[in-house]
Amino acid sequence: MDKELKHLDLLDSLSERHSQLRQLAEQLWNETSDISISNSEWYIMSRIYKKQPTIADVSKNVDISRQATHKFIKNLKSKGLVNVMDVENNKKVKCIELTPLGEECYEKNEALKATIEKKLAEKIGEDQLELLKNLLKIDWGI
Repeated sequence: MDKELKHLDLLDSLSERHSQLRQLAEQLWNETSDISISNSEWYIMSRIYKKQPTIADVSKNVDISRQATHKFIKNLKSKGLVNVMDVENNKKVKCIELTPLGEECYEKNEALKATIEKKLAEKIGEDQLELLKNLLKIDWGI
């Protein structure tokens, strides 16, 4: 039973920190931009930055339902952040890309996240931050 509680503590701690960092990123974005972009929309934008994947490929590579992915893409298009285009020789398949405004927003948000990372390094130390990043990147075998 004790082991189960410790595992829950780890999962809860990871979830809590993730939530805190996402809220901070959202707050910083909202303080500097008039365009509201949800976490799910950022997630989709990260999958298409500097690429032109099909909408089907984006749907397969995000942990969001196909219907929700289509809704988020529609929202991004209405904000002028993405273009949706027909694939050559196939009218059923659509490609998606960031507009220049979408790329600008994405890059600005990446800079804001780098600021958060810098503040985190100041709090916990550069070595601890690198250790944390490496731990999160390795294959956990689960």
